[in-house]
Amino acid sequence: MYKSPLIALGLLAAAAVARGGPPFATDDPEPVEFRHWEVYFASQYAHGPDGSSGTFPQLEVNYGLVPDVQVHVIAPVAFDAPSGSSRRYGYGDTELGVKYRFVKEADSTPQIGVFPLVELPTGTQSQGLGSGHTQVFLPVWLQRKFGRWTTYGGGGYWINPGDGNRGWWFTGLLVQLQVRPNLAVGAEVFHETAQTVGDRSDAKLNFGVTWDLNDTRHILASFGPMLLGPRGYQAYIAFQLTFGPAQ
Repeated sequence: MYKSPLIALGLLAAAAVARGGPPFATDDPEPVEFRHWEVYFASQYAHGPDGSSGTFPQLEVNYGLVPDVQVHVIAPVAFDAPSGSSRRYGYGDTELGVKYRFVKEADSTPQIGVFPLVELPTGTQSQGLGSGHTQVFLPVWLQRKFGRWTTYGGGGYWINPGDGNRGWWFTGLLVQLQVRPNLAVGAEVFHETAQTVGDRSDAKLNFGVTWDLNDTRHILASFGPMLLGPRGYQAYIAFQLTFGPAQ
């Protein structure tokens, strides 16, 4: 069976950025408001010593189903371009999830929530476009605001079945500053333990920006290098629509 060396790098970068509070990999516990929508038209890219991979385009939809609960889906078109081989392009793995905030922020407590995710193996593994197995992520996220500053982080465990695979941990921390009413910048660092037998853990750094064009249209982007592990970098860009009953 063909296995691209970029499967782990590419699918992780693609899913991780989308899993996080876009444009970041680290997530927050704050769900979409009740009966409101977030729709992202996005793309992500990961480059390493063995080539590049990512998604283009990628659709993400989040909806506030009930107060403090958000449902989530990502439908990506993936690509895998190993060095020295032709690029492969097709539908990738589908992501489903539910975010639930069970503690709201107060003077003495941060926001706390969970966001379990399921990755369905809808991509073609032999083409480097999918994992070939159902994967499950079980994280806990916390958030705290200090004036114009916001920090959030946490992590969880990935159930990652399949020959040669192993379950792994993701942890991340982000700090964001509201520079202007319509512009926020941030930086994150996140760490992942080994995902396959014989692999090693890695750490990545990301810098990102969120620019609100108006109340419903937004542009998000991030870029960052590998800190530990194979040399490389990852990037993300998205056009976001947000709307609800009043809009």
